[in-house]
Amino acid sequence: MLVSNGLIGLREGLEAALVVSILVAFLVKTDRRDRLPFVWLGVGIAVVLSVGFGALVTFTTATMTFEQQEAFGGGMSLVAVAFVTGMIFWMRSTARTIAAELRGKMDQALKVGPAAVVVLSFLAVGREGLETAVFFYSSVQSAGVGTTQPLIGFVVGIAAAVALAYGLYRGAIRFDLGKFFTWTGALLVFVAAGVLAYGLHDLQEAAILPGLNTLAFDLSDTLPEGEWLGALLKGIFNYSQRTSVLQAVAWVAYVAIVLPLFLIKPRSRAAGDN
Repeated sequence: MLVSNGLIGLREGLEAALVVSILVAFLVKTDRRDRLPFVWLGVGIAVVLSVGFGALVTFTTATMTFEQQEAFGGGMSLVAVAFVTGMIFWMRSTARTIAAELRGKMDQALKVGPAAVVVLSFLAVGREGLETAVFFYSSVQSAGVGTTQPLIGFVVGIAAAVALAYGLYRGAIRFDLGKFFTWTGALLVFVAAGVLAYGLHDLQEAAILPGLNTLAFDLSDTLPEGEWLGALLKGIFNYSQRTSVLQAVAWVAYVAIVLPLFLIKPRSRAAGDN
């Protein structure tokens, strides 16, 4: 859980931090530093909303029955998978143009007024924040009550993302962001596949989906989750020592479909016209 959550925190945090750094750099270069407080206000509202949403979802489920918790947790896991899948494809398609788009939007917001700057900053960061909150809840459910690994992973990942973004902004760090997002995106495909399988397991436990006891394999004796290798696989890929046929088929199908689609680079518009 620590590794996979750290990866999610790093990706989501870096995307949000890069967006903020682009907005800040634009205001600094255009000598509009007086608008910086409105950027930070929008970012702050987005962070508070995301944390509040995550806390609300986490604590609300405490009043639910077991079946309701499993149904809700399974549904949130599927939402998290959808968010992560959309995130990796969105960043792949917009990585080269996001800076120009954000600068254009900020230029328009400056003409409208301070409120528009706050809204733009809020929307730019809020999406990643809500995605992280949903994924955090799903991770807490799969890790079990009482463990702090999901929180530690997210905090470490987000802290590393902020440090990287600051280093890039100051020019102290230089690396190929395209390759970074490609490698982390590929790893997140496997993480998302594990979350999908766990979500389906929750829905099976809630009796919404059938086949809970129809197992593809049972490795409780040979590769238990309590031993180091099983714990490592569970932490990274959401491995389950007792995996139903539905879970196994969903995991394989997701990876087999999403990973090739992600790794195949889309042709540019110019190439398509030719």
